[in-house]
Amino acid sequence: MIKVGQQAPQFTAPAFHEGKFIDVNLEDYKGKWVVLCFYPGDFTFV
Repeated sequence: MIKVGQQAPQFTAPAFHEGKFIDVNLEDYKGKWVVLCFYPGDFTFV
């Protein structure tokens, strides 16, 4: 389990940005502060 202050594992994830879907790679943000927010149910019909 990752805890506050630990380095996040490398990953690539799909994202919706400025009207289109893109792949976000954590490596692109190396050396910068990053806040990761996750929530289930996005783009699903509940």
